[in-house]
Amino acid sequence: MGFMDKLFKSQRDIAKEEIKGIQWESLESIDQLHNLVKNSNLKTKVIFKHSTRCGISRMALNSFESGYENLDQDVTYYLLDLLSYREVSNAIAEELNVTHQSPQVIVLKDQQVIHTESHHGIDVKKIQQLI
Repeated sequence: MGFMDKLFKSQRDIAKEEIKGIQWESLESIDQLHNLVKNSNLKTKVIFKHSTRCGISRMALNSFESGYENLDQDVTYYLLDLLSYREVSNAIAEELNVTHQSPQVIVLKDQQVIHTESHHGIDVKKIQQLI
């Protein structure tokens, strides 16, 4: 990658480079949110709300990923870039009846929120135990 490419990298590209270990799906639309909630009857869903400009969010994401173990659990992980998709974050707060926070993790099973945590309380080990 050339100097100019690095200089003009989007926040989304930077966020993708931060992601390692977990096979994240990008959460980018309200329709996608509706589908994942509906399909949480079939498979547990984990949503990580991440702000690419926030150091605490970056640390929480790194900690989440460094503690992750591939346990072959039947779960799908979603990453929401709050800066690019704020309307999706607002829909999450409204539809799932959770207070908006960043960073934040929300775990859905059977169309219900079974766990939510934010900031330094985010713990991938706890989430994997719940699943």
